[in-house]
Amino acid sequence: MTSQEKQAAPTDSVDAAPAPAEPTATDAAVTGDRPADDQADDERPDGAPTDDDQPAEEAADDDQPAEEPPAEEPPRGYDYTSGRKFADFPVSAEVLKGLEELGFTEATRVQAETIEPGIAGRDMIVRAKTGTGKTAAFSIPIIERITEGCRKPQAVILSPTRELSRQIARELGAIAKYKDIRVLNVYGGVAMGPQEKALAEGVEVIVGTPGRVLDHLRRGNLDLSEAAVGCLDEADEMLSMGFFQEVSKILSRLPKTAQMLLFSATVDESVKKLVSRFLKDPLDIMLSTDTDHVEGITHILYETDANYHRARALMAVIDKEEPGPTIIFCNTREDTGTVASFLDRQGLDVQLISGELPQKKREQVMAQVKSGAVQFMVATDVAARGIDIQDITHVINYSLPQDPAVYMHRIGRTGRIGRTGRAISLVSSTSLATLKVLESQFQVAFEREELPSPEEAAALRVDRQVARIREAMGTTAFESYLGLVRALKAREDGDFLLATALRIFFQWDREQRIAASGLDSVSALAEARRGDRDGDRGERRGPRKGGGGRRRRDEDRGERKRRPRRDGERKPRSEAKPAAPAAASSEAPKRRRRRRRRKGKEA
Repeated sequence: MTSQEKQAAPTDSVDAAPAPAEPTATDAAVTGDRPADDQADDERPDGAPTDDDQPAEEAADDDQPAEEPPAEEPPRGYDYTSGRKFADFPVSAEVLKGLEELGFTEATRVQAETIEPGIAGRDMIVRAKTGTGKTAAFSIPIIERITEGCRKPQAVILSPTRELSRQIARELGAIAKYKDIRVLNVYGGVAMGPQEKALAEGVEVIVGTPGRVLDHLRRGNLDLSEAAVGCLDEADEMLSMGFFQEVSKILSRLPKTAQMLLFSATVDESVKKLVSRFLKDPLDIMLSTDTDHVEGITHILYETDANYHRARALMAVIDKEEPGPTIIFCNTREDTGTVASFLDRQGLDVQLISGELPQKKREQVMAQVKSGAVQFMVATDVAARGIDIQDITHVINYSLPQDPAVYMHRIGRTGRIGRTGRAISLVSSTSLATLKVLESQFQVAFEREELPSPEEAAALRVDRQVARIREAMGTTAFESYLGLVRALKAREDGDFLLATALRIFFQWDREQRIAASGLDSVSALAEARRGDRDGDRGERRGPRKGGGGRRRRDEDRGERKRRPRRDGERKPRSEAKPAAPAAASSEAPKRRRRRRRRKGKEA
């Protein structure tokens, strides 16, 4: 197919006949003839994804008679086309109609390799890179294999993050639009009661994060004893985030005859354990992965130093590059707040994705980024899992990740479906080890460019701000103020007054755009986060002085009865003497300091 990862905005709630509608913030994705329901959270936001298995280079054997010429690199677009139409596969007319409405006509390579064995019931391990149509590759066989209209769980699909589970549920629901199949999306941040109701009414496919699926199994809301298929998407990421036990327990609830589909970028030891335990004679389909060289992406490197604050260097790069929709990756959640707040103060359209955000806000941010209302999205690696935005032109690494394989995952967010993209990295001396591995083992050819000087960056910023003012000129009556501007320029304090007016304009302009998007200012979010951290530190410090921690705990639990003291027992410190007056207690530190000074002089 020509545009495989293109998501046609079908929703988490898809009816048997009408077109899917956009999901609400608190709704579960239910496909069928009922509204979507609220879900409960069980996502693991912490911990950066890693890929431990890297192919080792084999030494050449001198005894070999002749070295074969290297294989030719596949042509551009090799992963995105197979030359086969979906009508060439044993796929039902209903599924073909759903694919056609999504704009899917030709299968990608991973789909061509998996659809027929998947429909035949083979267990499979599939490795293919981001953006090549993996969701449809497992969704089509699942839809064709399960029993329509039985209203019993026939398949369970597990993914590491809420966003990825929502993406899967939307696409699977749209493909199954003309089948009598209901899809329930189980993810976090929303209520659990309506989800239980949806399960009681009956669904055929469960898509969700492992912890919440396991919660329903434990509560008796979900029965997988008659399921025909179990599927893991991004298995390596899921297990690296600490879901091994949950995934194992869920898969053990499936019948031994159930088909197992495992999609993973790498096969590390945790994945191998699952394979050996749950998969039966699996078909191993090894295609290009995110850790392979990604075609169509230009890798740009800017070196930073201590004299050029990294956030200002980032701003200078943005002014120079003039990027389109962009994801900025940070290694820590603290950095996401710093970067997003700084860019927000510069008047840019920016939002951040973090595990701390409520699900409703995350959904709003994603919708605004996809619609183009937000140009820059700042995220950590884990928070960005499952983000599926086709038109990302740039990926910026605020810092290189410690694991070089994570870099390859990041840049897979751009250059999707055969498009071109730019991956820009700010590199300091602390990132040299990662940089060396990327160049030597992953064959990444970086183009080194110079950061704009402070003067050049200032000129670029002026050009950007002038463009913003000119854009506002089209909707603002300003002619009556020209006389005032000339008068201000003649005054000694005219520069200060005009600077103040510009500051007010840019602040107003940014607030207008925030209000139009319906999102919160990232500066306000970062300020609230700092307040929470300061409050936490204050609470941690407080109990260490004067036994305050014990008193607070006693107050929380209710006043305790005091045990009578035995003969000869010393009084508790709090009863030994009355509290000193405030004035006296404030003088005590001063007296101690005076004594220390006197002792120092005597010595």
